[in-house]
Amino acid sequence: QVELVESGGGLVQRGGSLRLSCVASGFSFSSYAMRWYRQARGKERELVADISSVGGSTNLADSVKDRFTVSRDNAKNTVSLQMNSLKPEDTAMYYCYAHRVFRDYWGQGTQVTVSS
Repeated sequence: QVELVESGGGLVQRGGSLRLSCVASGFSFSSYAMRWYRQARGKERELVADISSVGGSTNLADSVKDRFTVSRDNAKNTVSLQMNSLKPEDTAMYYCYAHRVFRDYWGQGTQVTVSS
């Protein structure tokens, strides 16, 4: 059974930090590139970060580039998103996504709320 389980969300004040984690099971994690998406209430889902299957290539959205870092540990089937200097506009549900050619999986999401 394929699972992507996110954790680490919560309520934090402006300027604070959170570290999101996504643990994968049921598929060959190291063969999949991984992404973090977010969706704020009433808005479209937005790509936040992308990391290649072996972690050698990462991309971050311009809105988070200087504040967020994406990493993965293939030995632990885990991808992480370190979020620093959080802003109220970072408030959203954050989703983990695994993808390769003709196959992809979504997690259930973890809520991040940044208070002003």
